[in-house]
Amino acid sequence: MPAESQDPVSGLLHDDDFDVTITSSDVVFQGAVWSVKREAFQYGDSTIKREFVAHTGAVAVLVQDDDGRVLIIKQYRHPVRSRDWELPAGLLDIPGEEPLVAAKRELAEEADLEASDWQPLVTFNTTPGGSNERLFVFSATGASATSEAFEREAEEADIEKRWVELDDIVTGVLEGRLHNSILSIAALALQAKRSRS
Repeated sequence: MPAESQDPVSGLLHDDDFDVTITSSDVVFQGAVWSVKREAFQYGDSTIKREFVAHTGAVAVLVQDDDGRVLIIKQYRHPVRSRDWELPAGLLDIPGEEPLVAAKRELAEEADLEASDWQPLVTFNTTPGGSNERLFVFSATGASATSEAFEREAEEADIEKRWVELDDIVTGVLEGRLHNSILSIAALALQAKRSRS
């Protein structure tokens, strides 16, 4: 059964990879972007069936200007019927593409920006009870405009861009005015990182 979730040497909490025997796996819906899988697996003495979104994974960029302001973008998200503020982000949908390379591509495509300094900020599973999506967020500084602007279409065609103070984002999250999970986790992670340095 599950192993200790605390490292015996460092004493630090961590998640544990855990292998199970999968007895069946079927794609029950194949969508344009991702699919839904149904799997049965052995867990202890039980056989359990679960459906989940099979996701490519994604990246996001918390980019700051020379004054420490954060770039946020607003775009329409149909499942929640909202134009929400979020970070430049996108799918890991190019086979073999490293998350950092994808993050640089998405910053250029969604914000017409590049950055000179990149650091991993936080990695998380977005909805582990219903999807295998893993999200890689990078912090970037040294922002400058790309040499050419990208053409955007569909929901990205009317993206609104704004540079804002990190504290304004954190306040918006804590007051329940900003709901995007990636923006929320990344902003809180950066604030926590700043307070510890």
